[in-house]
Amino acid sequence: MANGSRSVWLAGAALLVPLGAANAQVSEEPAPEGGLTDIIEHFAQKVEKKDKTTGKKTEEMIFPRHHQLDVVHQLLADVRAHGAGKRYLIQHSAGSGKSNSIAWLAHQLMGLKKRSGQSDRSDRTLFDSIIVVTDRVLLDRQIRDTIKQFAQVSATVGHAERSGDLRRFIEEGKKIIITTVQKFPFILDEIGDQHRGRHFAILIDEAHSSQGGRTSAAVSRALSAAGDEEEDETFEDKINRIIEARKLLPNASYFAFTATPKNKTLELFGAPLPPDAQGKVKHRPFHSYTMKQAIQEGFILDVLQHYTPVDSYYRLVKTVPGDPEFDVKKARKKLRRYVESHDDAIRLKAEIMVDHFHEQVIGLNKIGGRARAMVVTGSIERALQYFHAIRDYLAERKSPYRAIVAFSGEHDYGGARVSEAALNGFPSNQIADKIREEPYRFLICADKFQTGYDEPLLHTMYVDKHLSGIKAVQTLSRLNRAHPLKHDVFVLDFMNDSRTIQEAFADYYRTTLLSEETDPNKLHDLKAALDGSQVYAPEEVEQLVRLYLDGAERDTLDPILDACVARYLRQLDEDGQVDFKGKAKAFCRTYEFLASILPYHQAGWEKLSIFLNFLIPKLPAPKEDDLAKGILEAIDMDSYRAEKRAAVTLALPDADAEIEPVPTEGGGRKPEPELDRLSNILRQFNDLFGNIPWTDADRVRRLVTEEIPAKVAADPRYQNAKRHGDRQNARIEHDQALKRVVVALLNDDTELFKQFTENESFRRWLADSVFALTYER
Repeated sequence: MANGSRSVWLAGAALLVPLGAANAQVSEEPAPEGGLTDIIEHFAQKVEKKDKTTGKKTEEMIFPRHHQLDVVHQLLADVRAHGAGKRYLIQHSAGSGKSNSIAWLAHQLMGLKKRSGQSDRSDRTLFDSIIVVTDRVLLDRQIRDTIKQFAQVSATVGHAERSGDLRRFIEEGKKIIITTVQKFPFILDEIGDQHRGRHFAILIDEAHSSQGGRTSAAVSRALSAAGDEEEDETFEDKINRIIEARKLLPNASYFAFTATPKNKTLELFGAPLPPDAQGKVKHRPFHSYTMKQAIQEGFILDVLQHYTPVDSYYRLVKTVPGDPEFDVKKARKKLRRYVESHDDAIRLKAEIMVDHFHEQVIGLNKIGGRARAMVVTGSIERALQYFHAIRDYLAERKSPYRAIVAFSGEHDYGGARVSEAALNGFPSNQIADKIREEPYRFLICADKFQTGYDEPLLHTMYVDKHLSGIKAVQTLSRLNRAHPLKHDVFVLDFMNDSRTIQEAFADYYRTTLLSEETDPNKLHDLKAALDGSQVYAPEEVEQLVRLYLDGAERDTLDPILDACVARYLRQLDEDGQVDFKGKAKAFCRTYEFLASILPYHQAGWEKLSIFLNFLIPKLPAPKEDDLAKGILEAIDMDSYRAEKRAAVTLALPDADAEIEPVPTEGGGRKPEPELDRLSNILRQFNDLFGNIPWTDADRVRRLVTEEIPAKVAADPRYQNAKRHGDRQNARIEHDQALKRVVVALLNDDTELFKQFTENESFRRWLADSVFALTYER
């Protein structure tokens, strides 16, 4: 933005306001927060966009939404009151404009001054540098561009791409420095002594547990006031220095933004609440803008409004004369993977996707005919199969549309080495732009574009990948971005059931709280169990750590570790080995997290953590025979079909959710194989996954979709639970009512009764479907 005046239309009035210069520096005497002058001076921004295809430039005005204005004002007020050194967690829904919120916050922190009388630095800005850390390259570019648009002063903003950039940017007086979390530890190690002890504001986009442990230790080493190690530093001094380096910095403020906070994120950055009656300390975000609020205000769309599961029906047959035995659990996994990745199955599902897109998306003029679709797959191999199947079927239909495939690296397929650039015909960095252009309408992904991807034209998602928890929320939320012509979105899911998706979203529909803090006493228990195994001796731990901290070569450490591995194999049986290795991993995982927040030191824990991090990779896993090996050579797929269920709206609980703290359990036992005959495995597999040979499918369909839901809905106890209880109690009464209705069908429909009582998969599906049909009535 060039300096000077320009007209801004706001609230029906034409205001001549000198922007640009105001945006370069935050006023020492800020305008009243939330007032018109404050918004125009610190938030309003004219953004220029260029269409890469036509070269046409357009301009639009950006103003803050209420939650963006509110979070920036609250954070600034708290920092003014308390100075540097606090941690803040901001839970804002995906698609709610976090990039702009971060940009506004970074820009205003740049000129923030302490309130008078707080210290002798009150006449100076509170922070020497604001460092913005993003988790992915796509978001890095997005936030960088957003901040530059708001700052508009090139001397103010630096993008640290190489290891020496950060030092140079600080020396040049760059106030805002942007980098990715992958580069962050290496870049910060480059800061010279003259920059240590300064005050920093660290803004983290999509904060995850990666901000703890090793990453926070590297950050602390680079930014803390402590200098380099002394020449006469003792062994204990070195241990204490490492412990101090793990802790979050007292001279830095952390501002962590995320839509889906994990337990570690809540405990690390969230605000602790007063202990409850049981003495548990919960943590909550400093500020939240929930998924529910964002949907109600029309800022994002509800991705669960038209969720449609797809049932697969298939029959596998035995192709060998004998009836060999296999491990049941492993065999089921292999059979499911075989069926769902079979070329016939991929082809059929690809046809369903393409037909649906043409008839229900393009045919209904979604987003003014500009809608795009994403195909989410569980592997590169599966993505490549879909790319070829969809490409071929589009050609058969004489469709004008084409598909793009997205995956990392190169992969062997069809006897050749392929990459996404070779298959698509253009470089990988153009995918996000190309999918917005004609004739591209399908984006087929293998672990790419499923987090941090912001595309308002994305309307429909076809899911052929197991999703749960945060992954499910992040993946499906790619659909929620608003567009003036976008009124709904659609999910067609070939792999997951509605209950799993519903439970995943429930934790993040409202504000997410941590139910209690991680118990550090669990580390005492884990250490005692590990010490008691006698795999290592205390003097071995001490010797290895001393050698390591003195810079010894790896071949000097290996004899100590090899002696421990020999004891591990000689003294422990297979169950003992599984238990020891599990507990060792749990100790390292828990300590690396707790070390950043514990107010006290435990040198013994630090030494054991260093030792175990060397030992664990050398511990061989117990030899485990594949007792399902060869099963795929003994079977064939006789038939396959996929059938869409009715679209459902998945309702979410209207209450704040609590998630459990970091698990500190470890250990376990080697699972015992469960052997069975191939014929029995195939029969159970075919039954379990829906291959039900109904003699009268139309009658059963009528029972399931009309008669049974009507009878369940009329059940007095269920009606009473809906009127006077919550959703959970209503579900309990619903399941009991459904059981009574199905039992009453015993005389008239033994076939359906048998499936309900014996087929858990069918029973779960029927309960989910009937509840969805009856609860909102």
